[in-house]
Amino acid sequence: MTNKLWDKGFEPDRAIEAYTVGRDRELDLRLARYDVEGSLAHIAMLEKIGLLTRDELTTLTAGLQAIAGEIAAGRFEIEPDTEDIHSQVELLLTRRLGDVGKKIHSGRSRNDQVLVDLKLFLRDELRQTADDVQTLFDRLQELSERHKEVLMPGYTHLQIAMPSSFGLWFGAYAETLVDDMRLLAAAWHIANQNPLGSAAGYGSSFPLDRRMTTQLLGFEELHYNVVAAQMSRGKSERAAATALAAVAATVGRLAMDVCLMMSQNFGFVSLPDELTTGSSIMPHKKNPDVFEIMRGRCNRLQSVPNEIALLTANLPAGYHRDLQLLKEILFPAFDELRGTLGMCDFMLAHLRVNDRILDDPKYDYLFTVEDVNRLVLQGVPFREAYRRVGLAVQHREYRPTREVHHTHEGSIGNLCTEEIRRKMERVRAEFA
Repeated sequence: MTNKLWDKGFEPDRAIEAYTVGRDRELDLRLARYDVEGSLAHIAMLEKIGLLTRDELTTLTAGLQAIAGEIAAGRFEIEPDTEDIHSQVELLLTRRLGDVGKKIHSGRSRNDQVLVDLKLFLRDELRQTADDVQTLFDRLQELSERHKEVLMPGYTHLQIAMPSSFGLWFGAYAETLVDDMRLLAAAWHIANQNPLGSAAGYGSSFPLDRRMTTQLLGFEELHYNVVAAQMSRGKSERAAATALAAVAATVGRLAMDVCLMMSQNFGFVSLPDELTTGSSIMPHKKNPDVFEIMRGRCNRLQSVPNEIALLTANLPAGYHRDLQLLKEILFPAFDELRGTLGMCDFMLAHLRVNDRILDDPKYDYLFTVEDVNRLVLQGVPFREAYRRVGLAVQHREYRPTREVHHTHEGSIGNLCTEEIRRKMERVRAEFA
């Protein structure tokens, strides 16, 4: 006999069950603690509105807390004949406490139960991802300040353009992460709304106190309209995936830069031998495999929002079983991005910067704009200054002054590191 919340006294075909349950038992283990949290808030509310006695609440609370302890200790499992986490928790309570365990489901559906679990899960995962982004941001800012005096070539169209610096380069990725953090915060706010009480998506005839469960679960707001609450399934995941993809785009672009800059044709940065890999036939090779894999993982992560969009496209209002597959897409994405952020931080901590890049005369033309501007500051009209330097380049008579005087906000000589840090702090404060 299977253990299902919807059991009506007959067994489904085993092939149907295997196909529809899929990986739910495995993935639902990540929701276990949140399912217990949601149930604790729900039964407290049921007691307040008279659907549980005080003694029943005490008994159920103790039973749920015992299960929470088993989850925290890693002793909890979803039994093979049990469909999902919700069924397993209710089964354990009924087994251990008798009929009172069956009362826990009053006033809710698996639809709003899984919504609560997912909202709590997303809220935590987004906050933890924000912590990892902050760690990488701090590393980039530290490297920016440490190497702010080290000049490097700047490129447009992959052609030598103007002077840049490692301070500017590291700092650029730090500030870009601030924008990504804004998307994480936006996704966190979308997830941080309470759907409990929406039941199957159309509310309940019980006098549920939804504001009470909102407060108990620490949500910042209610999903008021019960249909809208149900429709947030898929929307919350898509918002989270969009934020993850934004972070991945930034880290992937950084990884690509490092791969280019490590090549002998550039020679801007290097890594210790033990952080590179070799070739089976070329004994001189020191390959940036970590950054190449990082680039690939980040590119793959950028497909996640599209995969979710396609899965949820054109679904009408109400619950649909398709939504179950969202877990298979999004849960691994969090793991992959957070692992990548940690590895990026580790690798950057060991990155070595070449501080003599511009000694090579092939970079002389980097300074043409500097010399045009120097003439303008001496009173020469810009077009005339441009013509003079251009003729010198054309006739191979150009000799750079190799002087860089940038003072405006965000330039080589004024990185605005503290201002960028304050931007990040304002965004992080939204996760309070």
